[in-house]
Amino acid sequence: MLDFTKILGAGLLACALGATSASAAECIAPADPGGGWDFTCRTVGQLLYDQKIVDAPVQVTNMPGGVGAVAFANVAAKRADDPELLVATSTVGVTQIAQGKYPAGIDTMRWLGMLGSDVGVIVVDSKSDMKTLDDLLAKLKADPGSVPVAGSSGVGGWDHIRMLMVADKAGMSADDYKSIRWVQFDGGSPAVTQMMGGQVGAVSTDLGEIAGFVESGDIRILAALSDDRIPAFPDAPTAKEQGIDVTGYNWRGFYTGGKVSDDVYNGWVEKLHTLYDTDAWKKEATAKGLVPIWRGGPEFETYVSEQVDAMARISKEIGVIQ
Repeated sequence: MLDFTKILGAGLLACALGATSASAAECIAPADPGGGWDFTCRTVGQLLYDQKIVDAPVQVTNMPGGVGAVAFANVAAKRADDPELLVATSTVGVTQIAQGKYPAGIDTMRWLGMLGSDVGVIVVDSKSDMKTLDDLLAKLKADPGSVPVAGSSGVGGWDHIRMLMVADKAGMSADDYKSIRWVQFDGGSPAVTQMMGGQVGAVSTDLGEIAGFVESGDIRILAALSDDRIPAFPDAPTAKEQGIDVTGYNWRGFYTGGKVSDDVYNGWVEKLHTLYDTDAWKKEATAKGLVPIWRGGPEFETYVSEQVDAMARISKEIGVIQ
């Protein structure tokens, strides 16, 4: 006679094991929906599943606050050894760390890899009377406080630094360009929304965060901070071709908790590298204005360390830190 209790128990055990083997990874986007970190989590998470690199859909959790500091603190305190966790990050986050605005340094986390680099842009509302970068700079030179400029980082953050680099190359003195009114939002999308509502005059951010607004015609790119014109938006002039020799790239990548095992760490690096090599990622990245670039594992950890040193130097030069 069959023992249905044992059969049922075995079935439940098999289900439990199956659920464990296909446990869902989670990606924390340390900003509101619609921004660059949100795009990174959602796009990479979806492609990891679509390309069968992971066994279950990747859950995306938005955790805004402190330009990534809230998520960083949460992972350090509660999820340092979570093997299923990814956190989106970028040059913006590393700049904040370099300036001491996170609760700890880069050694608190394990840095997995970068899959591409976003391009910085300076944009205005499509109805703005500023048609060129020179128009914006002329107003700022005449009165540095006349045009409030917004971005997704605070004073001294990467979006702000890029705007100051442009002003500096345009011939503004340090005293003048430090007087530019800067407004911070948690993401490029909220900054553009406020600009369209007349709260600020221009936005310095990453193209990947606000590409949809460009595609819809709601905003105009005054300058792309890149070496060459962006393939997805070939009509947008670079700052360089307008006589302002400034580039401002923002890489997109991930870290995980600092206490995960080497096997877990290496496994995530391999998964992300596998995704990078797919045509699907190249197509999606390029469509959003990203330049596909891979750095992973120890090479990426070294790169992040070097970036922190570089950002600390720049921040001291503009007086953000001592």
